Amino acid sequence: MSDLIQRGLNYEYGLLCVIDGSKGIHKAVEKVFGYKAVIQRCQWHKRENVVSYLKQDQQNTYRIKLQHAYRNQIYEEAKTELLDIGEELRSINIQASRSLLEGLEETLTLQRLKLIQTFGPSFSTTNCIENLNSQLVKYTGKVKRWMDSEQRYRWVISGLLQIEQQMKKVKSCRQLHLLADVIGKEVKSKEPPKIN
Repeated sequence: MSDLIQRGLNYEYGLLCVIDGSKGIHKAVEKVFGYKAVIQRCQWHKRENVVSYLKQDQQNTYRIKLQHAYRNQIYEEAKTELLDIGEELRSINIQASRSLLEGLEETLTLQRLKLIQTFGPSFSTTNCIENLNSQLVKYTGKVKRWMDSEQRYRWVISGLLQIEQQMKKVKSCRQLHLLADVIGKEVKSKEPPKIN
């Protein structure tokens, strides 16, 4: 992430960082970007992590309940639904309940910012980057021995250029300025007071 900044990434006005539940990535984002990072945790990963603690015959029921809650566009209602599910899970499996409640607020960032309807399909999960990664494996996965890191870079870049032609645009890409405006306001509200 620091390397991205050295290569010219401008995060002055804030960034929406869509991440999975990895504590290492979360810590790195906070360390490098500080209050200028607005974090959206992947709702798909959260749902799948929660149901992984449940018995097979319970998983589909809770997968549907969690999906229903995350589809709610109103932040307060979505949060209440999820907290209720968390309470329900406490009597079934305490680990599933804890998993749901850990980082819950960050899974609802787009709802809180009133952007879920416009940008939820593209930015409420990490699917877009995971799709890219899985496509890239088709180009690099069969190489048994890399000569050097330069060769690896060439293969990755060649693969990315091929994949780019098949990628779909971000849904509502013409409205990304709205996302930038809201993220900018969010970051400004967290800005530490200036000391004279």
